[in-house]
Amino acid sequence: MKFSLGAAVWGAVSCAAAVKAACSSNLVIDNYAKYASNTNSLGQWTSDDGTTVNLKADTANKKVTFTASTSSYFYTTFNCEKATTDSYNAITFPIKGPKGASVTVELQTLSSCSATSYSSYYTTISGLTGSTQTVTIQLSKFSGANLNAISGLLWESFSTAGAWEIGQTEFVCSAGGGVSSTATSVSSTTSSKSSATSSTTSTKVGVVTPSTTLTTATATASAPAGQCKNLLIDDFASQSRLTFLFYNAMLQPSSDDGTMAAVEGRVDTGTSVIVANNHVTLTSKADGSSYWYTMLGCTKATNVYGGIGLNIKAAKGTTMGIELQTSTSCDSTNPTLKDVSSSDLGWSFDGTEKFYTIPFSKFSGLDTDHLVTLLFSGISGPVTFGPISFYCGSTGVAYPVPTTVAVVEPSSTVPATTGPSAYVIDTFGNAESNNLGFYHGGDDTTTYSQSGNKLTINTKGNSDLSWYTQVTDGCLDLTPNDNGYLHIAYTGSNAFTIALQQHNPSCNPDINPFPFTWDSVEASRYSDSSKKNIYVPISHFAIDRKLSVGFALKGFYTSDSTVISKIEFVKSVPTGFLVPSKLPSAPLIFACTRPNSFAFAIDDGDPQLAQKVVNTVAAAGIHVTFFTVGAALLDPSTNLSSVYADMLARGHQVAYHSYTHPPMEGLPSLAAIDWELNNDISAVSSTLGITSSYFRPPFGTEGARIRQRLAALIPNAKFVAWSVDVQDWLWALSDTPQNQITNFQSDVSKGGNLVVMHYLYQTTVDYLPQFIDIAKKTGKQLMRVDQCLEDPNAPPL
Repeated sequence: MKFSLGAAVWGAVSCAAAVKAACSSNLVIDNYAKYASNTNSLGQWTSDDGTTVNLKADTANKKVTFTASTSSYFYTTFNCEKATTDSYNAITFPIKGPKGASVTVELQTLSSCSATSYSSYYTTISGLTGSTQTVTIQLSKFSGANLNAISGLLWESFSTAGAWEIGQTEFVCSAGGGVSSTATSVSSTTSSKSSATSSTTSTKVGVVTPSTTLTTATATASAPAGQCKNLLIDDFASQSRLTFLFYNAMLQPSSDDGTMAAVEGRVDTGTSVIVANNHVTLTSKADGSSYWYTMLGCTKATNVYGGIGLNIKAAKGTTMGIELQTSTSCDSTNPTLKDVSSSDLGWSFDGTEKFYTIPFSKFSGLDTDHLVTLLFSGISGPVTFGPISFYCGSTGVAYPVPTTVAVVEPSSTVPATTGPSAYVIDTFGNAESNNLGFYHGGDDTTTYSQSGNKLTINTKGNSDLSWYTQVTDGCLDLTPNDNGYLHIAYTGSNAFTIALQQHNPSCNPDINPFPFTWDSVEASRYSDSSKKNIYVPISHFAIDRKLSVGFALKGFYTSDSTVISKIEFVKSVPTGFLVPSKLPSAPLIFACTRPNSFAFAIDDGDPQLAQKVVNTVAAAGIHVTFFTVGAALLDPSTNLSSVYADMLARGHQVAYHSYTHPPMEGLPSLAAIDWELNNDISAVSSTLGITSSYFRPPFGTEGARIRQRLAALIPNAKFVAWSVDVQDWLWALSDTPQNQITNFQSDVSKGGNLVVMHYLYQTTVDYLPQFIDIAKKTGKQLMRVDQCLEDPNAPPL
């Protein structure tokens, strides 16, 4: 593992330990009472070298809590502890980590107390449950370690990013007198590593838990102590993480505060802070007033990191200012400012991407123990930044751009069939109706046009906008056409979704929900090799096709135009066309299925308002469902992990709402969609110890790709929409916030029974008791979403 303490602390530690008598009780290594001074209970150095986020010592409960990444570590040091002489035979500590996660424990020992180099021995603890467990590791099982010269203990290689806790750590006295417990032998591989040799041997490591048996697995030896690695500040993995949640990769605040040049037509950013391919492009206003900052979480860089590095692409002659802010109290409200210019740093640009460094030595009097913010200002032209990281030592090395592995969808095909009939639906000769005489049109008239019997659609990447063409003004039974195909003749982009909409059982547009549901497929999967024709089997639309309404073209996820000249039903596909198999897709749900049921499904909001929501639903005696954003859940400053843990304990349901709240169908690739889902799953698991099969899309944005990836990643996944909308996003901050009540009542009166609302606004939360009262007056029973959908895994009513 790696940590750098400087010669005064580590390299020249005096190991002339006094002779002590054999132990009579456990020796407390650290109860974290002195962590504020980076001192353990033995008076020796302890730290994370700034590799974790929001590390805090909970002195009352004798533990440290932090958010770890896979590159994080935490360590404590010793003044050459003679464990054999002192009769200590094990190390014990409570630990809490994400369910199913693992962590490597490294023991460092010297050849003698006068030695200056050490050897490392590793074991990995796996099978964590998400609850606190006590682990005891027998020292004798670190084969080859000199247990009479122990110099360091590290926790590293956290397999799952998320919330972790390490409790009071002790050497176990072989004579007893400490906490008694029963050791369980479990399989592990322990490895050793020194500067001269490396060997690996198999052994058994004793593991003690109060109620759960942990297993250990093969440990991969990480870099020895002193071998530092770059500490990531931001890899620009997500537009919405940066410009909707305003987080960097450290889950620290990052923003331009609206000072960059404005952009239009995007829900994920209002200014030209544009993320793509692990880079961010900033376009300043012409008056030079723009700035952009990323916060550093009060990182201690002294004797570890020599500066901050990043790749930059900018035109020749571009200049900018660079500011580092520090605060001895780690408070960013009144920091000490240190400024240099790009010229001071010797930066020059030529239009190509190069690596640039911000050496701390260039900032006179900089407090490298308390770095809180990096700020760029006075940027004279557009710039593109690559990943930003702390670099080790005096020579900077660029943080590698993360490698993205493309998601490959199944490519199987199905036999072609022949339908009974063919007819044209739309050739775009009329502005208001299609060839069948029924409605066609879109959500936003500025995003489509008709001319020369062609329809041109360009939503500029806004995946929430749709264009529709109906096959009836009520319900139409399309099952006779099941062996036929929907044919779309087109040119341009096929990066969109095709949906067949289903009416409600009454075929009544005045009853909610309407449409009742729809199923979606990817246009690109059904396109021919010429990219001019799309053929979709009618049977691939998994709805009740006896209640068909019409088709929607939606989920456009590029800024390229699509030009369509015909939409029709055809009997068969051309010779040689391979019909792709239907991919599994998460069902789209707008309403409860249990008779006389009603469910409040509440999305994330302002953490300061969360407790009032909890108190309101408790006072009403109901259970609800909360959809949570993973990144905010991992941020300890929000306290949402504690809030939702309490909600779970009270019997509420918690489910997924993405990791950074982007319009999911609008993401550029399947890998980007998977990144959102997998990180959200991990965040919920690591903080709350649960999984879910329920997902609500941010902004309600739906499309084939997100539903297919849900089905691929989450067993029995359900894509939850709504039939009752308070429209808090529209009315909560307006002059007429009471319209939220009006909208709620209107949707309930139409039969809606599945709510969407956020605890983002004070007025919305204030109106929640009235919403609940309106719902109760329907005579329906209020319950969780899984209960109202008759999920067999839901708790009984």
